[in-house]
Amino acid sequence: MVAKYPPVGFHFLLRIEGLELQYPGMPDIGFTDVTGLEANIATEEYKEGGENRFTHKLPKRTSYGNLELKRGFFSSSAIIDWCVDAIENFNFTAVNISITLLNELHQPIALLYVVNAYPTEWSTSGFNAQSSDLVVESIKLNYAYFKQERF
Repeated sequence: MVAKYPPVGFHFLLRIEGLELQYPGMPDIGFTDVTGLEANIATEEYKEGGENRFTHKLPKRTSYGNLELKRGFFSSSAIIDWCVDAIENFNFTAVNISITLLNELHQPIALLYVVNAYPTEWSTSGFNAQSSDLVVESIKLNYAYFKQERF
């Protein structure tokens, strides 16, 4: 079935493989933002002798950005334990992450599979006694590459 319109970006499911759940049956998720799924191909210039009109640009390798996940602050979380282990103990465990984009019937329309991700940064939004904003935590992850599948 071909979609007649672009999908909405807020209907997705994120799963992190290999992290034990704190509460069985309750996934350790709740991310509201997922950014950084980008791939760039570096190029190398090659100057051909006798050709002065242009230089050839040849592809070299693909590089990927950092994945950033945001959600409300949780006091207890397997994901945060994983980040703390990397930050405080310098113990890095790479995991795979699947992000499934869903349609209005909750059916998958695209799958992005992030390979060998590990935390490189953790932060929270500021605290302000004069505001009623939620505290948001942000996790940045480095990863080797990602694959896409469209249904």
